[in-house]
Amino acid sequence: MSADEFHRIRRLPPYVFAEVNSAKARARTAGEDIIDLGMGNPDSPTPPHIVQKLIETVQDPRSHRYSVSQGIPGLRRALAAYYQRRFNVDLNPDTEVVATLGSKEGLANLSSAITSPGDTILVPNPSYPIHQFGFIIAGAGVRSIPATPDEDMLRALDRAVRHSVPKPTALIVNFPSNPTAYLADLDFYREIVAFARRHEIWIMSDLAYAEIYFGDKIPPSILEVPGAKDIAVEFTSLSKTYSMPGWRMGFAAGNPKLINALTRIKSYLDYGAFTPIQVAAATALTGPQDCVDQMRALYKERRDVLINGLVSAGWDMPSPEGSMFAWAPIPPQYASLGSVEFSKLLLQRAKVAVAPGLGFGEHGDTHVRIALVENTHRLRQAIRNIRGFLQSGSNIAEPAMAEADAR
Repeated sequence: MSADEFHRIRRLPPYVFAEVNSAKARARTAGEDIIDLGMGNPDSPTPPHIVQKLIETVQDPRSHRYSVSQGIPGLRRALAAYYQRRFNVDLNPDTEVVATLGSKEGLANLSSAITSPGDTILVPNPSYPIHQFGFIIAGAGVRSIPATPDEDMLRALDRAVRHSVPKPTALIVNFPSNPTAYLADLDFYREIVAFARRHEIWIMSDLAYAEIYFGDKIPPSILEVPGAKDIAVEFTSLSKTYSMPGWRMGFAAGNPKLINALTRIKSYLDYGAFTPIQVAAATALTGPQDCVDQMRALYKERRDVLINGLVSAGWDMPSPEGSMFAWAPIPPQYASLGSVEFSKLLLQRAKVAVAPGLGFGEHGDTHVRIALVENTHRLRQAIRNIRGFLQSGSNIAEPAMAEADAR
């Protein structure tokens, strides 16, 4: 019996990134030096005071027991304090906050908790894969909307409500966005909240990149909008803010009904993160925040090096105002290849790995996502390699790669 015979598996397409990952693995096995800008995997160490709190807590044998699925009270209070400090939003840590095993787990489990088979969900395209596939796994149908925080999205939402059967029940928003790096302002959130309240649509906001911004446009929370908690829940994560991706620590905050639904379903699925991790996460939120400023400065420096270097090399792309990604249009001479074949060609010729835009939805196939996860020395090396590749002018893969792919 094939795994593809299972109903939920049949609804999941082949993993788009697998082709590029396989080619990357083959190149490394052959001893090639690949500069990996594909996965958004922070390369900086977790700040020492957070690690020290983990070590200190794990020495206590009582911390080795089952933890609390909703998150220990001190951690939920720390997240509420962060929202008050950063967004001037009041949260009840007992009814409006739940700790998750990273924001990805929270998004997937809430999708499962609130979805009935056949529901219609509105998801930007392109967007982070779990935004749509969390609902698809739960049996919903997904309707794509534009990913830009502007009138295009608002008009698409209006059309969706008028023409979708059944009427949409939930909407995903994600700003700063992965992969597009778009930022939204509070006026846009006001429009979204008013629309969702009028049509009784739940909003799930992914704010994982709240602290990675490079100018005067500071990302707001949708919960800052009066009345947002009537219909919205927001997901945040410590992965990028504090360079803690492997710790798997995130949160959902907002509407008590949605928080209760997520808390209830999680109570059947997990006992929460390891208690020392939760204690250290609370320290991250309540302790010194200069590490966040340093992280932001690091990504800004990398952004400037990458964008300036690639533009000077002949690859025209916008400079992101936030997130840890550049959303790069495929150069015109290679546009006919699509994002997967272009990514494979870039890997072969320039020894640089990027993420094909198709992996974030069919409307992303004109772009690739470049992650700022290497130091400036490696980024400059990547720029030199890409400049040579662009100047060579060929968009044909070498026979060796084509044969390897055929195998």
